[in-house]
Amino acid sequence: MIAMWGKALRTIPRLSLEEWQGLDIVSRWLVASRAAVLVMTGTSAMIAGVWAWHDGMFDLTLWLCLFVGLTMAHAANNLINDLMDFRSGVDHNNYFRAQYGPQPLVHGLLNQRGLLLYIAVTGALALIPGAYLVYLRGTLALELLLIGAGFVIFYTWPLKYIGMGEIAVLVVWGPLMVGGGYFVITGQWSWAAVLISLPQTLAATTVLFGKHIDKMPADRISKIRTLPVLLGDVLARYVAIALFVAEYAIVAWLIITGVFTPWLAIVALALPSAWAAIKTFTTIRPETPPADYPPDVWPLWYAPYAFVHTRTFGLLFLLGLIIEAIWKQFM
Repeated sequence: MIAMWGKALRTIPRLSLEEWQGLDIVSRWLVASRAAVLVMTGTSAMIAGVWAWHDGMFDLTLWLCLFVGLTMAHAANNLINDLMDFRSGVDHNNYFRAQYGPQPLVHGLLNQRGLLLYIAVTGALALIPGAYLVYLRGTLALELLLIGAGFVIFYTWPLKYIGMGEIAVLVVWGPLMVGGGYFVITGQWSWAAVLISLPQTLAATTVLFGKHIDKMPADRISKIRTLPVLLGDVLARYVAIALFVAEYAIVAWLIITGVFTPWLAIVALALPSAWAAIKTFTTIRPETPPADYPPDVWPLWYAPYAFVHTRTFGLLFLLGLIIEAIWKQFM
């Protein structure tokens, strides 16, 4: 059981119906919600908490409410995405989404009633701590909660269909999660918190860019006009490369301008995975996977490289912030 939890948090495992039926309820939820990608949201919540600690205003209870609320909201978004795409017919006929991981409805793991129950419980787990934070922090917290709920509900349609999904990610993983997270923890708005969110939010956006470039042909057929579809293959890949470069450029600027000490340069340890991703994005996606390519990853090609880098970069960025906060206590 524990081993399956770990696997579902690291990858998006492919399962037969028999394997699914043998899982415990937590494992089923982790698989259905694509829990492996929730690490990006968890990292943003932790960045908000560490920066509040850096400023001497950390509150563990409020941070836990933030962490649970944000990760559950992201999970609910994934579940809603699968429900809406199934109902609209997008995920039928071996659509891209149903090839790289279990789509609960397409693969018969859940019926619509069961998925709606997952959505309701997950949404409640997001709203309960969110409501408490609104009660505590007032109007601005309510506005932030409503904006976040809007992105959760409307990402699948219409935002993803009109090239706004990637823009939504930039807003959510930056100002909303980190800036808003800092506010609900401390009771104060901080543009510095928004500023430090930028490298992580750009990293998260590269993952979405990679996935949308991977499934561009299928999205064109389904008339889903993601930003990569609107930009075209070549330009979309080079925009993604620019995002990779911008992450490190912003960190360097933050250090040079004195916002951070050189401790944050620890993110340079993620450069090998950044370089692997950039090299991949400069190439055309192959028609078939290379012989040594992990079979449980295909047909994703660009997204896994972006995800590995984002996970590595985000954890190193977080570590740099922790060292920075500890350093401040002794200076």
